[in-house]
Amino acid sequence: MQVLYAFNGNESDDFSKDQKFLLYSIDNMYNLYLLLISLMIEVQKRAETYLEKSSAKYLATEEEKNPNRKFVNNQVLAMLKDSEQLQAKLEQHKITNWELDTEYVEIIFKEIQASDIYKEYLETKTSDFNTDRNFIVDVFKEIIAPNNKLYDYLEDKHLTWLDDLPTVNTSILKLLRKVKKDSSSFHFLPKLYKDIEDKEFAIKLFKKTLLNQTTLTEEISKKTTNWDSERIASIDLMLLKMGICEFQNFPSIPTKVSINEYLEISKEYSTPKSSVFINGILDKLVKEYQAEGKLNKVGRGLM
Repeated sequence: MQVLYAFNGNESDDFSKDQKFLLYSIDNMYNLYLLLISLMIEVQKRAETYLEKSSAKYLATEEEKNPNRKFVNNQVLAMLKDSEQLQAKLEQHKITNWELDTEYVEIIFKEIQASDIYKEYLETKTSDFNTDRNFIVDVFKEIIAPNNKLYDYLEDKHLTWLDDLPTVNTSILKLLRKVKKDSSSFHFLPKLYKDIEDKEFAIKLFKKTLLNQTTLTEEISKKTTNWDSERIASIDLMLLKMGICEFQNFPSIPTKVSINEYLEISKEYSTPKSSVFINGILDKLVKEYQAEGKLNKVGRGLM
């Protein structure tokens, strides 16, 4: 939607750069995932350094000499740190941000240290994998994911990352919750695309919408005769075009799924009343296409 919305041209213009940016934006979401995973590794390293420096003090207390190493020895963090496959992927994608921006590692470490989650974890008598996993899940969910300073940092680094952040955070939480002591070394290396069809869907939707803008605009005009075209939000027009494009070109996607997706996007990016407007137009078109036999949907429950 954003790439199509930003496209400055018409159907006959070259859009190769825009398509390249679309794919770059999608690929860059994986870099965001790796960046946040590597942040947890760096926080563990920071905790280890903290204990070493504390124990080396000239007037170190008994507690500093014999510190609670539960966080440093957390088994989930150890899996991340010791994974050769993950380290290779970080090197491949050149994820070295925290070497320069160490202050953000410090911010997260300090917030963890000051949290009740951390204090309760250190006081817990049990020391098993499940306890370690639950603690890391809570730390990510309550401290890392909602951190405002980290949010600002990511916003400055890449324009598209803030839109990707909820999806990436959700993916990381799912992986953390599902990890087991005997999980594969590839557990924390999910695929960006489920399969090649996912990538082809993104390209096809982009191309089909862009190359048929005139026809799609005419379709919308027929259903908005009582609307001043200048009063219709530009984003709403683009979402309608994409929705119609899905109806016409993706037989395996149920119309209800398409409509719901665009309603959710409109709630996030457009006006308060946009979802009602978009729902009304797309619903009318679906009924019209059904009556005229224009919906070529394959499979059960796809209408």
